[in-house]
Amino acid sequence: MVINHIGTNNSILNKFIAEIRDEAIQKDSLRFRRNIERIGEILGYEFSKSIDYVNQAIKTPLGIKNIQIPAKKMVICSILRAGLPLHQGLLNYFDDAENGFISAYRHHPKKDKDFEIIVEYFAAPDMKEKTLILADPMLATGQSLIAVYEAIKKTRTIDHLHIISVIASTEGIATIKESFPANTKLWVATIDDQLNDKGYIVPGLGDAGDLAFGTKL
Repeated sequence: MVINHIGTNNSILNKFIAEIRDEAIQKDSLRFRRNIERIGEILGYEFSKSIDYVNQAIKTPLGIKNIQIPAKKMVICSILRAGLPLHQGLLNYFDDAENGFISAYRHHPKKDKDFEIIVEYFAAPDMKEKTLILADPMLATGQSLIAVYEAIKKTRTIDHLHIISVIASTEGIATIKESFPANTKLWVATIDDQLNDKGYIVPGLGDAGDLAFGTKL
């Protein structure tokens, strides 16, 4: 797996990351969603530098100009529900991409810290000979990404895979490296070193889904 840690270089990305982490600012759910969306735009731009391009002759009112455009069609597939603002940010830049959605949530059968990942909903177009962008804002233990990847593989052919996350843990990255193809590319805004005993990223930001859309039962 190729890891692209975008936050290692100072840019305006730092401001958006600071605001989604800040416990005072993140209480504004509208601002939280917008910041995740803007981070998605930045990650999408960085990701766009790595894909293949083909030449296309564009007719202007005054002549012809050859321009390099993306060679392959794309499918943006987000993990519900937390992935929706990140999905929108990517879609702002790849506006002709097809779209997929998959649900994944932690189920605690014994009502303790142990959990399993439940995948119940999946809707997406054909992915053969396309670039799949799998969007999940929080890469904590990595188990959700592995679960959705295995679910997608059951009904879709995945030829080119990129994972886009806002915050990842070093442990989560190490875990998914064992389960994803070697040519998978991870694009992440920032990386934290720790997980707590419940499998949440520390210092992280909390529950991205709750911060974006409100608490759930």
